[in-house]
Amino acid sequence: MPTDKIEEIVRMLFEKKINPEEAIERLKFFPTEDLGFAHLDHHRSIRQGFPEVVYCEGKSDQDVEAIIKRLIDYGTPVLATRATREVFGRISKLSEKAKFHERSRTITIDSSRNEKIGSVLIVSAGTSDIPVAEEAAVTASIMGSEVNSLYDVGVAGIHRLFHHIDSFKEARVIVVVAGMDGALASVVGGLVDRPVVAVPTSIGYGAAFGGVAALLSMLNSCATGVAVMNIDNGFGAGALAHKINALPENLKKKRE
Repeated sequence: MPTDKIEEIVRMLFEKKINPEEAIERLKFFPTEDLGFAHLDHHRSIRQGFPEVVYCEGKSDQDVEAIIKRLIDYGTPVLATRATREVFGRISKLSEKAKFHERSRTITIDSSRNEKIGSVLIVSAGTSDIPVAEEAAVTASIMGSEVNSLYDVGVAGIHRLFHHIDSFKEARVIVVVAGMDGALASVVGGLVDRPVVAVPTSIGYGAAFGGVAALLSMLNSCATGVAVMNIDNGFGAGALAHKINALPENLKKKRE
């Protein structure tokens, strides 16, 4: 449950627009709700700034639908990763705001009215890396960051990258997504004074070992300020990038 929803309940109780029994009913499943097959963490948006994210792989379509329905009932933004179009068919009947992002395999229901903050730049080495890059982009965006993308600028044609150097200067955080040798993260890290979140992808031929080669390259980067995510973890990169991007806003709120 978002903080503003709790404030609304408290205010309505204080103004005697609802009675204590009604307030308790609205807060009945706070902070957790037992669905039998899942325990929904409705407190997460208060602790971490964003509600629980639904990872769809391994769950039945019915379970995903039931979880998202409860999140919608609580009025929170929804992000579901590794989703299928079949799952989206169910979710679209629950909310007209539901969107299916084909490339990233994500479903979003954005209920926020706040303007996007800062700037996160998502960079992919190749076109084949775009699905993971898009997962990062969708994640950072629904969490509240302004997101820009720059795709297919890998080291095989490094001159493509230099045409967009101004984009790097405008970003607070840069996410670099690369498979094969994963070298782009080091190149970008050596060019900028911004934090770089590197994401190895499983794209590559046999010796890429499903992304392990790119992962090791990024972990061994000689560039400073490069943090490395797990293989194909666009969601984790987008979430971390948003948290870094939001730091000036969070510090301002604490001072106020």
